[in-house]
Amino acid sequence: MARIVDVVVEDVRFPTSRTADGSDAMNHDADYSAAYVVLRTDEEKLAGYGLTFTIGRGNDLVAQAARQQAAWLVGRDVDELAADMGAVHRALSADSQLRWLGPEKGVVHLSLAAVLNAAWDLVARRAGVPLWQLLVELTPEQLADVADLRYLSDAITRDEAVALLRERAGTKPERIAHLRERGYPVYTTSAGWLGYDDDKLRRLCQEAVDAGYSHVKLKVGADLADDVRRCGIAREVIGPDRHLMIDANQVWDVPQAIEWVRALARFDPLWIEEPTSPDDVLGHAEIRRRVAPVRVATGEHCHNRVMFKQLLQAQALDYLQLDTGRLASINEIVAVLLLAAKFGVPVCPHAGGVGLCEMVQHVSVLDYVAIGASLDGRVTEYVDHLHEHFADPVAVADTGWGPGYVLPTQPGYSTQMHAASVERFRFPAGAEWAGGA
Repeated sequence: MARIVDVVVEDVRFPTSRTADGSDAMNHDADYSAAYVVLRTDEEKLAGYGLTFTIGRGNDLVAQAARQQAAWLVGRDVDELAADMGAVHRALSADSQLRWLGPEKGVVHLSLAAVLNAAWDLVARRAGVPLWQLLVELTPEQLADVADLRYLSDAITRDEAVALLRERAGTKPERIAHLRERGYPVYTTSAGWLGYDDDKLRRLCQEAVDAGYSHVKLKVGADLADDVRRCGIAREVIGPDRHLMIDANQVWDVPQAIEWVRALARFDPLWIEEPTSPDDVLGHAEIRRRVAPVRVATGEHCHNRVMFKQLLQAQALDYLQLDTGRLASINEIVAVLLLAAKFGVPVCPHAGGVGLCEMVQHVSVLDYVAIGASLDGRVTEYVDHLHEHFADPVAVADTGWGPGYVLPTQPGYSTQMHAASVERFRFPAGAEWAGGA
């Protein structure tokens, strides 16, 4: 028997704004940050590690909220938690006073993601398997009970979820074997940050081509003339047969988005990502109707499963881009994956942030193996930044079919950071920040 005896929450920030990594039309000076949660147990070698992602100021608020939420876990038996993680999610999300600050959005939902991510990491470590494996080995009934299906019965019921999972259950071993051979397909955003100059953009696009990427994403939305020039450079380098995606990071109003995307349509973008406010379901639907055949992708700032339900019901998106640090961990993620599978919309998760690639690989594998059961139209984001700070960093390899996430093999959710990294980048006292840098 192992019990949780302590919770440590750290405000960890990396100064990525110094090199314009992560820069886009909405976020000019991102310092990739994590509210980092450690659940310690009375077994010396057993702990759970989780995080959520922010871009700097305010990360301390998320960390403080996580401390309050995680207090419920202290004293709990790990095996009892593992037996019903659906109940753990319901208990942690039911605090009526903290819930008032959301509900299920904003700081308290980000912090809940960090706490639950740590709990899922702990459960998988206790089982001695990577999280994706723990999840795909659940029965259809068990996986459906993990999902938070509250408020979703007008779109999908538990019975429908179980039937969908049963339909795919018999062929799971074939899809696992496929991933072991080929990996899960990825695209790169690392070439296209808005703060990069043209020479760097050209060089990084060429590096992406040389590395075998078939999909490259470019940030747009600050200046149309600049976007025309930059998209022209990217398309010239990657050629006509590779996919170019563009990402506006919410910066436009609906009419402006339509006009801007039409102006960039000559470069044959596969999708426009986050073309307007992430809360504007009907705006996304109108943009999608008016910019076709350019498709619409969104979701990294979608607060919760209910908003995803509405986006799907309104036929407002072509690609669903859930975020592992914004949704309330696996319980809400499974619900959204089930919705996407029912509506036939491919899931291409967002992973542009510290620790997100490490987590999203597990989610994409879960979706392919047990829920969506297809790679058609699926490609998951990969950003080549900050992986050196993780004990089990994400691995991307080209096995002959283009770069892909290699199946994780270590127990847990791949979310443990090196102690030395936490110490150095802890805000504001860590060595990286204490000198006022």
